[in-house]
Amino acid sequence: MIKVELNNFHFGSGSPFVLIAGPCVVESESLVLYTAEKLKEITSELKIPLVFKSSYKKANRTSLDSFSTLGIVEALEILAKVKKELDVPILTDIHKEEEAHTVSAVADILQIPAFLCRQTDLLLAAGQTGKIVNIKKGQFLSPGDMKHAVKKVESTGNRKILLTERGSTFGYNNLVVDMRSLKIMSDLGYPVIMDATHSVQIPGGEGVTGGSPEFIEPLARAASAVGIDGLFLEVHPDPERALSDSASQLHLNSVKGLLQVIQKIDSIIKNRF
Repeated sequence: MIKVELNNFHFGSGSPFVLIAGPCVVESESLVLYTAEKLKEITSELKIPLVFKSSYKKANRTSLDSFSTLGIVEALEILAKVKKELDVPILTDIHKEEEAHTVSAVADILQIPAFLCRQTDLLLAAGQTGKIVNIKKGQFLSPGDMKHAVKKVESTGNRKILLTERGSTFGYNNLVVDMRSLKIMSDLGYPVIMDATHSVQIPGGEGVTGGSPEFIEPLARAASAVGIDGLFLEVHPDPERALSDSASQLHLNSVKGLLQVIQKIDSIIKNRF
């Protein structure tokens, strides 16, 4: 497996798992900074590498009236402040190829949203920045077919690639996680991340996207037992009042306990006792 390095840690090759976490979307500077500070505090204590995640824009909302963004400039400035003040790397989504260059000035990892994982020009633009590219597997795509997305980024000379599982949908307001997909994508040669929060969504099931957050922890534990290189969690201090994905974010107060369990499983699977 290719080892993907970032700052003083790396993804893959039997390394301890990396946490990618933060609010679904940049709602405000105060909320983002507060959440990032708490996550940094928890992960520093547990000695878990942290990548802070928040989207500067949500481009695929179910409802036209749903919150999308504070504006790309303001949202990226907030993420840049988190990066500078807390010394943590940043992951955020891009939706159009012309965004790649601008966003790469702030983000350490460019994320390709699941619905866009087949968009050739977007994958090429992300790869050409030289940044790490996290490709989320489309809900409509088999894990083996992610090889095509990988080849598109590789064609730019960039082999800093992560692959993320976030469930599969069959059009009936539900997502199913096939744990075999983690092994199948790992066999493509790149580190694999488990997104345990988007995987509990109920797309369109409540007029907007709902969710079953009680399954976040079981899915995270199960994926860790399969063997993952990173755990992706959308985290919020008050999920019910979140402006995006309120039904599928993990409460900030639940993060430490979950990470302690995942850390134990990860150590067993990777023979790190």
